[in-house]
Amino acid sequence: MTKLTFPVEATHIMMFARAIGDANPVYHDAAAAAQSEVGGVIAPPTFPQAVAQFDPDYHLRPKPGQPWFGSGRTPSGIEGQPATSGALHAEQHFEYHRPLRPGDVLTVEIRPGKTWEKESRRAGKLTFRERIVEYRDKTGELVVTARSVAVTPERPVSEG
Repeated sequence: MTKLTFPVEATHIMMFARAIGDANPVYHDAAAAAQSEVGGVIAPPTFPQAVAQFDPDYHLRPKPGQPWFGSGRTPSGIEGQPATSGALHAEQHFEYHRPLRPGDVLTVEIRPGKTWEKESRRAGKLTFRERIVEYRDKTGELVVTARSVAVTPERPVSEG
């Protein structure tokens, strides 16, 4: 079980909203947000994923002095194909118990969820693994529950 601390800051919310192309003023304009039904600046629905930037072991973030596959068309620093688990991200759900707001400092706990299998004609056995991430505020109140599912095929599916 991994535990992280995740400070929620207004500028992080604004930059995240800009990065996803969402110009809704509740994500950056305090005066407009105060007049809205949410009553102040809040984070976009997928913002909790930004916790990855606070995880020192996050596998998609480059680490100084280490080769990194990158997220572009060509690898940067690794020859050939990168080592991979072969898993694919299959689902993502965010359940909000209240909005995330600037000034929140969240304790984030990551734990495994259910595991199950299904048979596939083309890829053989498919193994599904759930991951649960709970975001709690400084009082311990549950703010967001995120659930993701990854699927790993028994064998690669050939093109054709």
